[in-house]
Amino acid sequence: MKRLSRLFLAGWILFAIPLFPCDAEERGAGEHRLYEAMAAIVNGEVIFLSDVVREACLRGCGAFPGDEPVGLTLPGARDRLIADTLVMQEQEKLELGTVDNAALQKAASRAEALMGTCPSPCAKDVSAGQVRDYAARRLLVRDFLEKRVSVFVDVNEEEVQREIARRASRSGGSPGKIPEETVQKELLEEKAAREIRNWFDRATSKSRILLSPLEER
Repeated sequence: MKRLSRLFLAGWILFAIPLFPCDAEERGAGEHRLYEAMAAIVNGEVIFLSDVVREACLRGCGAFPGDEPVGLTLPGARDRLIADTLVMQEQEKLELGTVDNAALQKAASRAEALMGTCPSPCAKDVSAGQVRDYAARRLLVRDFLEKRVSVFVDVNEEEVQREIARRASRSGGSPGKIPEETVQKELLEEKAAREIRNWFDRATSKSRILLSPLEER
């Protein structure tokens, strides 16, 4: 996702959140409160620093089945989380429902197993519930992008033959030795990726996204 340009120039904005729910009589005068740093606001939805740190850990462990582990800076992890948040907000707006329970259970179980074997020290700080929520979110995002965005992408025979001719000319080989199915599949993947990028660009341009400075790590 491209880097978003709107920043909180004032620096960190802190939200005061009670560590445990309690009424006024139970709170002592010297009781400490947990102050949570805010990393971003996406159309009014707050993303906290702890969310970003956890996202970096989950992505770094490759927690979602099929994903390769990827090391991310905090700004990079935030960008991924913002992208997912935009999709989830669109899902809610369109009232598209939830993921299949069986699919969620399978993905969540596999994600928990992956986190259990992750060598990163951060993995132990992510609860089973948080792993399950992550698996549910990634399933919903994947489903939306496949069925609502890239599903309309198509590659016709003329495009396939033109690409085969281009590759053959570049390599000096025979067009007949280049599998049509492989070329069509690759062209579909390229078009789908481009359409998904375009969707995120449109969603970002129509959204109000505010960022707080994050330390590059």
